[in-house]
Amino acid sequence: MEDIQGDTVVVTGASSGIGAATAHALAADGANLVLAARREGRLEELAGDLEVEHGAAAVPVPTDVTDREAVDGLVDTAVAQFDSLDALVNNAGVGLGDDVADLTDEEYHTMMDVNVDGAFYATRAALPHLRESRGTVTFVGSFAGQYPRPGNPVYAATKWCVRGFAHSLAARVGDEGVAVSVVNPTEVRTEFASEQGDPFEERFDSEDVTDPEAVAEAIRFTLRQDATDAVNEIDLYRRDKFAHF
Repeated sequence: MEDIQGDTVVVTGASSGIGAATAHALAADGANLVLAARREGRLEELAGDLEVEHGAAAVPVPTDVTDREAVDGLVDTAVAQFDSLDALVNNAGVGLGDDVADLTDEEYHTMMDVNVDGAFYATRAALPHLRESRGTVTFVGSFAGQYPRPGNPVYAATKWCVRGFAHSLAARVGDEGVAVSVVNPTEVRTEFASEQGDPFEERFDSEDVTDPEAVAEAIRFTLRQDATDAVNEIDLYRRDKFAHF
């Protein structure tokens, strides 16, 4: 396993849940963190926690991943601050609505804009630097991007798109030394679904579904591979998931 101490990592969707847990996991290994999300106050609080708890350098960069120029600025800030970029964690995502017949245009476009376009913008901006560093881009996918999800077909479609993009990207840039990984969790106790009622962290008990720290460890594993290797995909499912499939 590679030592990532001193590596620079951009994490999108860093203000809570999987993103915040990932920031803690990587900071504990000595990585420099560039934290992206829309909630500036939460990012600043997280950056302070990372410095106190891990002695890590963490830069909060308020960013809406649907804004191409803002995402370009995020990556530029990372490189300007730390002189390189070694990894990108595409974690920002949202799930809205339910049945296709009742899904509003706004809900549809928001999911597509955040989950798909946001991952594309960040990856496009990061790739020139990751080619130089022979770095890694890790996408947070989903069980919904592998199997039918009757509860929200459009959300599932965004994750299928992200997963297909990631694997095709790996085929494109692997011979340039860039690793591309996908981590697919099932339900995770985060703020996910808070826009429509109780978030997953309130809806599920810790013993019933995955905690964000477990997903963060999987992401950390993808970033610590030797320069020869890449983790293609990690499926991190709750143990009883297929019993409910």
